[in-house]
Order: sequence, then structure tokens, then C-alpha cells
Amino acid sequence: MVGELLCADVKVRALTRDPATARLPREAEVARTDEMPLDGVTSLFLNPAVFWSGLGDLLERARDGGVRRVVMLSSAAALDDDPANAIGAHHLAIERAIEATGLEWTFLRPGEFATNALAWAETIRAGEPVRGPYARARSAPIHERDIAAVAARALLSDELVGAKPVLSGPEALTHPQMVEIIGAAAGIPARFEEITPERARSEMLARPYMREGIVDTLLKVRADAVDRDVEISPEVERITGRPARTFAEWAADHF
Repeated sequence: MVGELLCADVKVRALTRDPATARLPREAEVARTDEMPLDGVTSLFLNPAVFWSGLGDLLERARDGGVRRVVMLSSAAALDDDPANAIGAHHLAIERAIEATGLEWTFLRPGEFATNALAWAETIRAGEPVRGPYARARSAPIHERDIAAVAARALLSDELVGAKPVLSGPEALTHPQMVEIIGAAAGIPARFEEITPERARSEMLARPYMREGIVDTLLKVRADAVDRDVEISPEVERITGRPARTFAEWAADHF
């Protein structure tokens, strides 16, 4: 998204945990996330994935410091207001906090990120099967560049103020199909091996960044998606004027 904004000749302040290793374009001003400098900022792009412990005084500082608009990377999970949906509840709470500030806002609600499949890269390159539950579950993974293009439009124009567009890729795929597509892009054999939900849950909880509520929500989403039709959102094309990128395009970009 930084590139999208710079191409529009907009001044960008990009926040990162480590500016020395961020590899951001030199035209962007780079600052540390923990410092959160907001002086001179008029629009803020907010990724709540880094705010599981809460936003602190960020929104108050933004409003008092002259920020006019917040574009939030929310989630399609926010469509589910079940408190047991940990991912949806987290994003909805932040959406409501932003609404309460009186600032202009846009909430982008993508479904599965294609870039999640980068977690399989080492396994595929090692010639091992990608293992996961619910092999027949289907989703429409979205390329991160499409999310960035929509986010840039929300930051730079007024057309999405007050909107909550649900974003998706252009096609429904299972994880076995995604693995096969990655293998074709990488020029190596790749296969998927189904495991039980119980084993998947245990392996997911062993990862340091996973929480029990998130793991259970992710598994429920996969279970509910088995053999179900997937609604393909037209919003990427409607907003950007061009079709959403396919998963094969994403795989060619990354493998």
C-alpha cells in the first residue's frame, strides 16, 4: 500500500517495529511503531492485528492531533456478531471504537488472505506434504495487493467514507487446490494431506502467536466451509476498476 500511495504523490509515514530492516521505499518516512508519531497526519491506516491487547490512547491522540480519517483493515469475520468468534469480536470492538470517535472511517473486510499460504513455502520446497484439516473447505483467497489498492482508494478519496466493503479473490478454492497451484508456480511437486481437526488444533496451539480462541474460531470457519458455496465479492473490481487477482497470480508473484 505504501507504493500505491507514493505513486499518487502522497506523503507517507510508514510505521514498523524495526526501520532498519523494513525495506520500505526510500521516499517514505519510516518511524517505529512503538513511538506512533501522528504529528501532521491527516489519514491513518490501522491494522488491528497488532492491537490484540487494546488500542490504548491511539484514537484519542489521532482525533486530537488532527487526523481526519481512519481506514481499518478489518475482517469478514466481523459479519458474525457471535461473541464466541474471537476474530470477529476483536475486529468489531475496534470498528465500534473508531465509529465512536466521530472521525471519518472505512472498514475493509477481507476474507482469507492469499498470503497466509506463505506458511506452506518451506514445507513445499522441502518436498513434504502440506497438512491441514477439512480438505474440502472452500474460500476465495485475496491477493494482498488488491487489499492495498482498495485501502489506498479509501485513504485518497471520499467514495468509501462510511463503507464496510467485503473483499475476496475471484475464485473459490480448497487448500489442496491452492497447494497444487503453488507447486505449479514453483515448478515442483506439491500435495496436501488431510489431518484431523484435533491434531490441527494441537499443532496450531503450539505456535507462539496463536491463542486458543483464535484457533477454535479458525477451525470452525474451516468446518463450516466444507462443501459450501463461496460468495465472491465484486468489490475489488467495482472500487479499483479492474478484476481481482487470481490465486495463480499471487503464487507467481511469491514463488
